[in-house]
Amino acid sequence: MPLNDLKSDLRKASNPEKAKLLQRFFKTGKGEYGEGDIFIGVVVPETRKVAVKHKYLGLKDIESLLKSKIHEERLCALLLLVHNYQKHKEKRTEIFNFYLKNTKYINNWDLVDLSAHQIVGHFLFDKNKSIIYKLASSSNLWEKRISIISTFYFIKMGQFSDSLRLAEILLNDKHDLIHKAVGWMLREIGKKDLETLECFLKFHYKSMPRTMLRYAIEKFPEKQRRAYLLGKV
Repeated sequence: MPLNDLKSDLRKASNPEKAKLLQRFFKTGKGEYGEGDIFIGVVVPETRKVAVKHKYLGLKDIESLLKSKIHEERLCALLLLVHNYQKHKEKRTEIFNFYLKNTKYINNWDLVDLSAHQIVGHFLFDKNKSIIYKLASSSNLWEKRISIISTFYFIKMGQFSDSLRLAEILLNDKHDLIHKAVGWMLREIGKKDLETLECFLKFHYKSMPRTMLRYAIEKFPEKQRRAYLLGKV
């Protein structure tokens, strides 16, 4: 069966020692954000190769893969979705709806970061974007991360308003992974339009979580960066 062949190829690319490192890196211990996630030790480039090799796998099999307890199998499912979304315009609505229906399985930051902007962001760019605001108000950490990372596509296209609105909504979120995601998107805005980023920071930098601010100003000149961190801008 094609699905079993894909799983077999992932096992062949696995590395037990790498798996141990990934278990720690992705915080899979009790009480951590990735609690219970299982890794077999396949690096992203190898996972991509497996996904491309099995690019004709049907959506039903992709759904089965996405529901796997094994992290690399879920990642492979998402890479397949991204590939199919990009290559088959007629399937984009179906894939977008499928993605949002299955957010409970998109449950670690790399899974979000490698898929959300390429599917949700791309699909919503010229459409009503209310769904990402609904996700931003979710109690689910990963849905909130999907909301802000989805706007990465908007930023690439020179549209910043939704990213900035979501940054304000998530400004007081308690989780470090949201702080990092928002700071990252703000930094990306700064790469496109530094004035827009500095305008946002003018109003919010003193109240921003420290991690969010550090990510946002990472590319600033050292003197300017220190001024922001010391609250002396």
